[in-house]
Amino acid sequence: MKPFIQKIGASLKSIGHKIARFYDAKIDPFISKIGYALTHNPLIRMDDLTLRLFGIKIKVTRKRRDAFYGYMFISLWLIGLLIFTLYPMIYALYLSFFEAYYNLQTGITTTFVGFDNYFNIFRSQTLVPLFANYVIRMLVSVPLIIVFSIIIAVLINVPMKGKSIFRTIFFLPVIIATGPVIGELTAQNATTLPALEESNVLNFISDNLGSFIADPMVLLLNSLLLVLWYAGIPILIFLAGLQKIDKSVYEAADIDGASPWDRFWKITLPGISSLISVAVIYIVVTMSLFVESGGILELTRSHMLVGAPDSQFWFGYGYAAAIAWMYFIFMVIIMTIFILLLRGRKENR
Repeated sequence: MKPFIQKIGASLKSIGHKIARFYDAKIDPFISKIGYALTHNPLIRMDDLTLRLFGIKIKVTRKRRDAFYGYMFISLWLIGLLIFTLYPMIYALYLSFFEAYYNLQTGITTTFVGFDNYFNIFRSQTLVPLFANYVIRMLVSVPLIIVFSIIIAVLINVPMKGKSIFRTIFFLPVIIATGPVIGELTAQNATTLPALEESNVLNFISDNLGSFIADPMVLLLNSLLLVLWYAGIPILIFLAGLQKIDKSVYEAADIDGASPWDRFWKITLPGISSLISVAVIYIVVTMSLFVESGGILELTRSHMLVGAPDSQFWFGYGYAAAIAWMYFIFMVIIMTIFILLLRGRKENR
């Protein structure tokens, strides 16, 4: 076993050296060329503390010079964000107020209908239950994934042998179970544990608890695989936060006789509280962008070209854009609720 592990370590070390050589030979010179082009061109350039903007000289401070370099470094990303994200979103918002169809001869033809597309969403017998299930699933799943991720992060942060193996095990589903794989498992109803179905736990919950409590619990238990998949990145986020907490604080707490429970609530949790909002945003966005069979995103895509299942005339790009924007609004509202709850809890301490 030991020689096998040594071979794996040697292979990984060799791969690391190859990546480093590739970076030194290709990536680093390319980055240097970009930096030179940004600072030595006739349109926009920086000479010490003088900014040359289209031939105009502007005196700047060192702080503004550093900010200029930062903005130039992310300028390509900002351009991509503007072209591929913000413009499509704004154009979709524009189309949502029109009855828009695509024609091979004339392209997209539009007729202004105001808020009719949004009103039709709430009249739809298909979309209203989907939006309700989406909200319930988020309100139930996000807290569970956060709690699960914090517990696992705390456990695998404890000094012990084989700690890296456990970290790999919990992060492995994120690497192996890609979107198409999870989509196929969801389509085959294979996202729960077989033991739950064989033991009739789900039937017991449905029969003995009210639908208000039972329905979210059954939905959650039927999606345990998804919970593990979405928890991978939050575990890493919390693990990074835990490793930044000063060990001397825990040592001082031990001297004062603090119990493990006290250390968790008064040191660990406050130390990673700022990261909970980051994890919430990641989970909500990732779960919202997951395309399920018969889900909101799939219906949005189908509405562009075909009619709605419950109507013969509510379809087209305008109606699809309205669904997408309503979905985005619900997503923002859910994230805002969680962030405000976390902020309120922090202020009440």
